[in-house]
Amino acid sequence: MQNFSFHAPTKFVFGTDALEKVGQELTELGVKKVLIHFGGGSALKNGSFDRVKASLQKSSIDFVELGGVRPNPEVSLVREGIKLARKEKVDLVLAVGGGSVIDSSKAIAGGFYYEGDVWDFYQTKKRPQKFLPVATVLTIPAAGSEGSASNVISNDELGIKNSYSSDYLRPKVSFLDPRLTFSLPPYQTAAGITDMYAHVLERFFSASENTPVTDNIAIALFKTLKSTAHRVLENPEDYKARATIEWTGMLCHNGIAGCGREEDWTSHALEHELSAFDTKITHGAGLAVIFPAWMRYVYKENPERFAYYGEQIFGNSRTEDLEADARLAIEQTQAFFISLGMPKNLEDLGVHEEDIESLLPNLMISRGESFGSFKKLSKDDAREIYKLAL
Repeated sequence: MQNFSFHAPTKFVFGTDALEKVGQELTELGVKKVLIHFGGGSALKNGSFDRVKASLQKSSIDFVELGGVRPNPEVSLVREGIKLARKEKVDLVLAVGGGSVIDSSKAIAGGFYYEGDVWDFYQTKKRPQKFLPVATVLTIPAAGSEGSASNVISNDELGIKNSYSSDYLRPKVSFLDPRLTFSLPPYQTAAGITDMYAHVLERFFSASENTPVTDNIAIALFKTLKSTAHRVLENPEDYKARATIEWTGMLCHNGIAGCGREEDWTSHALEHELSAFDTKITHGAGLAVIFPAWMRYVYKENPERFAYYGEQIFGNSRTEDLEADARLAIEQTQAFFISLGMPKNLEDLGVHEEDIESLLPNLMISRGESFGSFKKLSKDDAREIYKLAL
C-alpha cells in the first residue's frame, strides 16, 4: 500500500427528491447568486432545468444562465463563463448536465480569480490559487465529475484536449436523481458505462503490487457495472438499475478505487487525442477501442494481473498457459464493450491509419517522452497502440 492522500468532501443528495433540495442546500452554504451552466440537451428535455430554477427561486437565490456546453467542452465557452460570472458577481457555479457541463463549470471556477488566461492551467504547470465553489445536478452518469477532482477541456484552435486535477475542484454538493437518466439514448448510456469501467481499469492495471482493499473495491465496481449494464439498456426506466449505475459511476472516479496504488491513465491520454481530433467522438466510445488495444500491447509486463482480473470478473478458470489466460480476459473485456453497442475499432469512429501521425505531437506535449505506469511507453509505443486499435 503506497502512501496517499484521499480527500472527498462532496456532499451527495441522492434520490427522487434531490432536485427539490438544491435551494435549501445552497442556502446552507451561504450562496446568494449562482451561474447555472448547462448544455441544452438532456437538462431541458428531462425537466431538471425547470426543477432546479424553481428550487432556487423558492430559496430566494438569484441566478444567471449560460448554456451551450457541447460534448468535449471547449475553452472559448469557459472564457465566456468566467466573464459572465465576474460581471454578475456570482458566488457558485451550478452545473446542470453531464460530465462535459461539470468539467466546463469546474474550468470556470478555476479561472474566476485568475488574472491570466484559463488555458494556462491546461497547457502549463500553473494552477489556480483560489477557486469559486461548484455544485452539480447530474443528468448523464459517465465521467464521475460530480465527485472527482479532475476536469478535461478542449481547445479547438490548438487541436488539444487536456486536463488538470485539484481537490478544490471537487463539488461542494451534488444532486443525483436517477429518473433524469431514463430518457438517455442507448448509445450515450453505453458510452457512459464504458467510461466508468475504464476509470477503474486505469487504476487496477499499474506498476503497483496488489493492494487487497483497493483491489476488492475495484473488483466490486467492475462486477456491478457488468451485471447492471444490460438491465439498463433493456429497460431504460428500471429505477433500481439506473440508480446503481449512477452511484457506481461516481465511485469509479472519486479516487477511492485507486488509494494506495500508482495509477496509469495512458488509455485516457490516447483517447483524448482522438476526441480532440474529432470532437464528435464520444469519450466512452473512444475508450472502448483504445483500452483493449493498450491491454494487448502491455499485458506481457504482468500477465498474472490480467489473468487474475479475468478470474475475478469473468469467472475464468486458470490454465497452465498464463499468457493465454491474460489474452482471454482482454478479449472478454472488449466483447463486453461491444455487447453494449460500442465500436470495435478506430475505423468505426472514422479514424484511419493516415490520421495516426497527427495524434502523436500533442500526446507528447501532454504526457512527455516517457509515460505510463503499468509499462513505460514512448511515442513509438503510442503509434503501435493506435495501429492495434485499427
